[in-house]
Amino acid sequence: MPKFAANLTMLFNELPFLDRFEAAARVGFDAVEFLFPYAFPAAQIQERLYRHGLKLVLHNLPAGDWDAGERGIACHPDRIGEFRDGVGRAVGYAQALGVGQLNCLAGKAPAGVDHAVAHATLVENLRFAAAALGEAGLKLLIEPINTVDIPGFFVNRTAQALQILDEVGAGNAFLQYDLYHAQRMEGELAATLEKHLPRIAHVQLADNPGRHEPGTGEINYAFLFRHLDRIGYAGWIGCEYKPATTTEAGLHWRQQLAQ
Repeated sequence: MPKFAANLTMLFNELPFLDRFEAAARVGFDAVEFLFPYAFPAAQIQERLYRHGLKLVLHNLPAGDWDAGERGIACHPDRIGEFRDGVGRAVGYAQALGVGQLNCLAGKAPAGVDHAVAHATLVENLRFAAAALGEAGLKLLIEPINTVDIPGFFVNRTAQALQILDEVGAGNAFLQYDLYHAQRMEGELAATLEKHLPRIAHVQLADNPGRHEPGTGEINYAFLFRHLDRIGYAGWIGCEYKPATTTEAGLHWRQQLAQ
């Protein structure tokens, strides 16, 4: 059976962030993920995880000024120092919170920078991050993100992400495969999952169109959940979707599609 983690950035977002842990546990989630922990002391998040018996399975490296529209800085040659400082901060949080993997958002292609320069910057930053995370016993993930929702996002297809990982050449660096982003950019979800399963450390979901819960759009999640079981995916599936109404009202998909 699939193992689902509630993405607390997206789910229960009518509640203050620290109250979402209790809500996730109350409706049956055993694990959570979120974009960033950095607005709160690690001890506050750790206490919520412990109190509600939850496992944290993923958060991201710092990604620049999110509120200003930045979506990562790893491919920005003028932000290398900031990126590397953020790696150290993220490792500190990961060790305090017991999470075993961190995702790096590459960011939007920087204006006025040659593609080859941005690519080389990303590869070197990922090598630095993989080494730092490896010393702490952590996995580094990278995630292709569709360019419809985030125009100009630098890493946007599975093959591109895997080529970058080949260049990085780190044994602890893997793909984060988001089914929603992959559907928007390339489709072929089942075949891609099976072909690249050894390189996929984390899966996320949302349906398309709308980025709502499974069962609201075109993706055959009942089939994909069975497929993931059949090919032996043993990791977590992060529920990173926007509830069509409220989180609790839409959770019937777990009983209808994931049996």
